[in-house]
Amino acid sequence: MKFLLDTWSTGARAGLLLFGELQLETPCLLMVTKKGLPAHITHDLLENVLPDAGALQISPIHFLESPPPSVVASVGGLHKLLSLQRRVVVGIARDSFGQEADGLNGTKFGAAFETSSGRRVVGPKKYMEAINALRPDLWATLPDEVPAWATTKRHRMSVDRTLRWLDECLTLNAVQDNSVLGVVVGGSNVEERKRSAEATARRNVSGFSLGGFGLGECPEERAALLKSTIAYLPEEKVRHLSGLGMPEEVLEGVAAGIDLFDSTYPHSLTMKGFAMTFPLWMEQKNGFHTFSEEEPAADMDLTKINLHSVAHRCDVNPIVKGCKCYSCRKHTRAYIHHLLNVHEMLAQTLLDIHNYHHYFSFFRAIRTSIVLDNFQAFREWFMSRRRYIAGADAISSKQSDDVLVAKNVLNHQISTL
Repeated sequence: MKFLLDTWSTGARAGLLLFGELQLETPCLLMVTKKGLPAHITHDLLENVLPDAGALQISPIHFLESPPPSVVASVGGLHKLLSLQRRVVVGIARDSFGQEADGLNGTKFGAAFETSSGRRVVGPKKYMEAINALRPDLWATLPDEVPAWATTKRHRMSVDRTLRWLDECLTLNAVQDNSVLGVVVGGSNVEERKRSAEATARRNVSGFSLGGFGLGECPEERAALLKSTIAYLPEEKVRHLSGLGMPEEVLEGVAAGIDLFDSTYPHSLTMKGFAMTFPLWMEQKNGFHTFSEEEPAADMDLTKINLHSVAHRCDVNPIVKGCKCYSCRKHTRAYIHHLLNVHEMLAQTLLDIHNYHHYFSFFRAIRTSIVLDNFQAFREWFMSRRRYIAGADAISSKQSDDVLVAKNVLNHQISTL
């Protein structure tokens, strides 16, 4: 792995991660997977419909049960098992899909994870057995992550364990390449984060994964925690942030100098029947989602739409006007609304395609703003739009639904004359 930094803009930075013939433009979104593949996206869709999905995050904890590491190793690694030769695979212990770290129940022998088979303690030896079998392009060492409200003593213990496990993981690494991310922890304790960052930076790692975020820290303290951590990390090495994936959190991380993000935000919206519609480019008044005579401003939430809503029963518009994703080019809101109502899994597939396409476009807009050296202006514009949209909910959702239902039914009747 090789990391090249190209451009800076008020703390944010854009660069390239090189993995042989494969390359990732940073800041970059890692597509979160279940056992190596996205939940509702097949391999051919990943290749042909989501070309921006250049990197997939996997959790080695998934592969401690079925299939076990021995099976994956016998096939030749995860790339061969899942035919992912054209994708970068990044191994991170923490996974928001279900293998959550249970920090307060960890022991000196390993970190505790709540899995589908119950609580499981995984030590460095077992963790590295999975890593050596999976052979990811980039992987993070085993951390001891604890919630922000843990005591100072517990945070100190977390840092000590994570550093000890880091050394053990490096010793047990069978590949011995430059693809290791050292995990920095410390919770909400600034001094412990500083100590963790300084000690991790002295190890032979090619980058850093900032752990312990998204576990109950106060949002107002997050910027200081990120700053106090990154200040002690070498500038030339790649930085990954785990646990923060909302658009506002991504912008905060980018402003601090983070390069890689993993996020279940797009998929979480999909599972609730929502589709992203928030603005992407400063040149557009409301992003792709524009007010017009055909679509009145009664539906005030421009960040997302609820396709479960009866408002979309007869809506023959795409999810987002002007969007180039497969779902918006080929299908309508009414069709996806119908699929959701009849519990057809194709609804989740189409929503995942759109939501990931929209979020990858969001990251592209971030990279563009950095290259043009106006990231701060982009961030301020985006945040002001989010605040405006959040405060614009003066019309109740029921009133909005009633207006849109009446309008869409009328349009449908006219079109059939």
